[in-house]
Amino acid sequence: MTGRPNILFITADDMEGTTPGAFGGQNDVTPALDALAASGAVFERAHVPIAVCQPSRSAMMTGRWPHRNGAEGFEPIDDDVPVLTRLLADVGYRAGILGKVTHLQPVERFEWDHAVDMAELGMGRDPDRYAEEMRAFLEGADDEPWFLMLNAHDPHRPFHGAEDVGRFFSDQQQEGIPSPSRIFSPGEAESVPGYLPDLPEVRREYAQYLSSARRCDDVVAAALRVLEDTGTSEDTVVVFLSDNGMAFPFSKANCYLQSTRTPLIVRWPGSVAPGTRVESAFVSMLDLFATFCDITGATATPNDGSSLVPLLTGTTEQHRDHVVTVFHETAAKKRYEMRCVQDGTHGYIWNGWADGETEYRAENMIGLTWNAMVEAAQQDSALAERVSFYQSRQAEELYDLAADPDALHDLSGDPSVRLALAGMREALRAWMVETADPQLAAFDASLRD
Repeated sequence: MTGRPNILFITADDMEGTTPGAFGGQNDVTPALDALAASGAVFERAHVPIAVCQPSRSAMMTGRWPHRNGAEGFEPIDDDVPVLTRLLADVGYRAGILGKVTHLQPVERFEWDHAVDMAELGMGRDPDRYAEEMRAFLEGADDEPWFLMLNAHDPHRPFHGAEDVGRFFSDQQQEGIPSPSRIFSPGEAESVPGYLPDLPEVRREYAQYLSSARRCDDVVAAALRVLEDTGTSEDTVVVFLSDNGMAFPFSKANCYLQSTRTPLIVRWPGSVAPGTRVESAFVSMLDLFATFCDITGATATPNDGSSLVPLLTGTTEQHRDHVVTVFHETAAKKRYEMRCVQDGTHGYIWNGWADGETEYRAENMIGLTWNAMVEAAQQDSALAERVSFYQSRQAEELYDLAADPDALHDLSGDPSVRLALAGMREALRAWMVETADPQLAAFDASLRD
């Protein structure tokens, strides 16, 4: 690779961090992503800062925590916060976006040279349309280096084959959405995630999710073919991730491991050795802002991340020994303040909203799974307890993620882990002080109660 590289930044919408085969998922769901992973670097402990779409993307494109960029939910980024595309334009990059255009606000501040939203991309689900618009963008770049944010709308609800597609799309819109290259039946779903009960309706919806994940992979495959066909593959850094976990209970719009873990892949010809696995270092997608500036030579304005280039190029194996994640509000603008610290062993969650009266309700509770859990809970006392807990929570949760990665057994009240609990509280409070988290006073007060 010579000169300044292009950047193809591909995002999935609501893909579980362990869905791709390269991250432990079924080997037949994401063949294109698995091949991409084999040709570059895979990060096993990568997390988005917040598990909901718009604020997650706003954080990536500013390198700042949501409470420091203004976009805690579905709000615009503050006017005084620099955005990545402006900094790239300053060093001669052309910028484009396909899909999720209005999920970065204000749209005009990003100064996209080429912008095409979901309605013109088969509701963000048509690989051929993504390929066509990507080619159009590359043709307009001439000899300029470019940055293309290609956002697939899969596997966001509605899932392929779901009965409620009409709730989201008109008949005409549905006609423009192709089927995935492979459709999974419930029997072909090897197992549902361990944090969900393996009920027939849960398995059915999970199979629908896998089919949508395959269509996302079809979009990735189409984009990579464009790179090959245009002879730009060797001159392009390809980055893939998901903006948050899948839209099921105990995942998206929460602070659990599966809420924020993202399948981060980076292919950088000539700089990253194929088959690289970054296993121990925790990385945050806030780091992408500094990383993209580092790769392109753009000046990184003050941000909350750290460049991943040293990890990618093997000059260091050190980065972070823990990661912090947050949550503020749902797409329906219901506030549920949460904070989380995860390290190699434990996951600690502080639920600032849990007061014994407030009930949690989010978009991850529509569809088959939550209804199946509620119905089955009538005959299953353990599931009834889990359903009730999900709706009300408590101020603190602590999990031994090494032994219990699905966060099924809360240890916060166990005296044997009091030292671990104290250490996690201390780590979270230090972060809250460092970042001027507005919830610091509430956190301190909740621990005094």
